[in-house]
Amino acid sequence: MRFFLNQTPVLLTCRAALAFSWIYQGAVPKIACQSRGETDLLGHLIPVYQWACEAVVWMGAAEIIFGLFLLVAVRQWVFWLNMAALVGLLLFVALFEPAMFALPFNPLTLNISLIALSLIALLELKKLKQSSE
Repeated sequence: MRFFLNQTPVLLTCRAALAFSWIYQGAVPKIACQSRGETDLLGHLIPVYQWACEAVVWMGAAEIIFGLFLLVAVRQWVFWLNMAALVGLLLFVALFEPAMFALPFNPLTLNISLIALSLIALLELKKLKQSSE
């Protein structure tokens, strides 16, 4: 509990928003209501539909774990990893399904917003580190 008390409200908000996004994206469109779009997108790498469906579930579980990790990680690298993953996902969509960028609530607007939250979290972590020195 003390971990959360030592953080700024801005950092806690960034952590909560990032964690929520990863947990939701892992749980809802990948596990609970497996989206056809998720399996179709992964189908570019895994041509057997059933295997792609199973891989989407595993990816969903990994996203949930990563979201939980974002809540408690104390090092900056987790936010750098988050940004790298989001850029990688954007490049993947740009390569295989560029039409998705024209949809409402598309990967570009979502990922750029999450990258911005990670940058804010990094700035807040830097401030915390400087104030503790």
